[in-house]
Amino acid sequence: MIETKLISRAVLFGNPDRASVKLSPDGKRISYLAPDDGYMNVFVAPADRLEEATAVTHDQVRGIRMYAWAHDNRHLLYMQDDGGDENWNVFVVDLETGESRNLTPFKEIAAHISGSSMDYPGEILLSINNRDPQLHDLYRVELATGELALVEENTEGFAGYVSDIALLPRVAMRMDEEGGEEVFRKGSDGWQQIGYVPSDDGLTTHPHGFKGASNIMYWTDSRDRNTGALVEYDLETGESTLLASDDKSDVADVMIHPTRREVEAVAFTYKRKQWVVLDDSVRGDLDFLATVAAGEVEVVSRTDADDRWMVAYLLDDGSVRYYLYDRPNKSAKFLFSNRAELDDEPLVKMHPEIVRARDGLEMVCYLSLPAESTPDGGNRPVAPVPLVLYVHGGPWARDHWGYDPYHQLLANRGYAVLSVNYRTSTGFGKEFANAGKLEWGRDMQHDLTDAVGWAVDEGIADPAKVAIMGGSYGGYATLAGLTMTPDLYACGVDLVGPSNLITLLETVPPYWVPVLNMFRTRMGDDRTEEGRALLIERSPLTHVEKIKRPLLIAQGANDPRVKQAESDQIIEAMTTREIPVTYVLFPDEGHGFARPENRLAFTAVAEAFLAANLGGRFEPVGESFEGSSVTVPVGASEVCGVEEALAAQG
Repeated sequence: MIETKLISRAVLFGNPDRASVKLSPDGKRISYLAPDDGYMNVFVAPADRLEEATAVTHDQVRGIRMYAWAHDNRHLLYMQDDGGDENWNVFVVDLETGESRNLTPFKEIAAHISGSSMDYPGEILLSINNRDPQLHDLYRVELATGELALVEENTEGFAGYVSDIALLPRVAMRMDEEGGEEVFRKGSDGWQQIGYVPSDDGLTTHPHGFKGASNIMYWTDSRDRNTGALVEYDLETGESTLLASDDKSDVADVMIHPTRREVEAVAFTYKRKQWVVLDDSVRGDLDFLATVAAGEVEVVSRTDADDRWMVAYLLDDGSVRYYLYDRPNKSAKFLFSNRAELDDEPLVKMHPEIVRARDGLEMVCYLSLPAESTPDGGNRPVAPVPLVLYVHGGPWARDHWGYDPYHQLLANRGYAVLSVNYRTSTGFGKEFANAGKLEWGRDMQHDLTDAVGWAVDEGIADPAKVAIMGGSYGGYATLAGLTMTPDLYACGVDLVGPSNLITLLETVPPYWVPVLNMFRTRMGDDRTEEGRALLIERSPLTHVEKIKRPLLIAQGANDPRVKQAESDQIIEAMTTREIPVTYVLFPDEGHGFARPENRLAFTAVAEAFLAANLGGRFEPVGESFEGSSVTVPVGASEVCGVEEALAAQG
């Protein structure tokens, strides 16, 4: 068997060449995120002279991950936190003067951009929790001066607002004790309740915004049906009109005209994303774009005149390719790919699979295989191989088809990789989502166990060489797997996973309090004796003595969602019982690792750890800690090369 070329970690997990590509509203400029001295910053170039791109932000600490154009074509907005603490400030850059200012210069807040409008191009709407850490008030901001004007003081305990094109809040939601949402409309007499979203519909019903300047709102709505359909809701009459639905999946995306704010197409994702055209004016455009390049078509940005579109083509085994689409002339010009180095690497396909749980529930899963195990490129290896079960976080999220760096890394190292949309994953209707209520550590975990059994039965996985790995809820699932099914997995990799569900709920960020009842409804109520008993029983920390296989835990010290204590307490319990464990801690990270040096350091440890326990290949740790803040408080000697890398780090 010919061994596949080893792909460098840096190619998969280093900074992309370009990301988050956008057109200015007038179409005269193109912006994107790109490395500047190793840190992601916003670059801007004339649309027809990309070689003249220059950095307009100069972050040299964490890099920028989120930015947007203002409608005046002069200002760019971006968000930044401190060390991963998710205390977001909103900044503005004046492209004419080069000046950058913090629009929300407050400590320990989580500000967000809540709205913008072409009718008010020099203003934006911000939500800021500087008055009460639990509640966000709405402010209107003059971009030229930074002046803040209070629009709405949140005295009603609202979890969120929907504003119109006049940048005025028109609709608000508030969660009740049962985890349902009361829907309010603002009238001349203040806020009046106009609807209710029951808890069972909470993950599959939410607003998309207003249709232009009308009283009509677009919603994804699962009330009176299983899957979330696209509907129009008239605030004046209370009437709801169905626009599009799918029997197997919820609305996954909507394509909205940039100025009329009317939905033109809607996407549904079961195994793969499929677009349904609602407005014939874009049908020809989407038909043409489907012929330009391989991959799933995404319209990522449009001009206000709607004459130019930025289009991305997404693959499972290649880089994202960006094209500038000239709509009047029906022509598309290739600009660049997001990671050009990937084009020369032996990437593998991702295969959608349907796996049945023990109770018959059908789960959409995604499988990647080592290239050498499938000479014909098929979805079954010629002989069983080691398997990494890679579990998504959330858990109210889902896995998708497409390029995934962990799938590619692990397949390249010789492992089959399986991602499972276990019950409670979103996108598959409310019955599927609600099948996971109060099932952390039980049916949700059984789904993962059953997926491993399927992989073994299908001849994919060697049952003696199965690992479980994931972040956030995926980290919890890893800890649950090693404590509740201790003989199933050969090892586990937990990234920022909670070990104690009671302490998890008791330490959520203050701005999560308005939606905390959703967690209690779906996980267990920490305020009741019965709920606490359930949460204790489902907590991996309760069963720590059952761990018998190697465990790697990684944590960001500033994580506001899953506090460092979640990792510390299970590490302490394991070391007290003399159970081997390796603990990788980053003092300048939060819920996941943003700095590329830290991503590379963690990945280096993870693949060396997996190789020791599953027998796959790995790129030596070597100098991978250079520039990283990585510390290894416990178990450095358990992973090949870690002690040497720490010593070289100084």
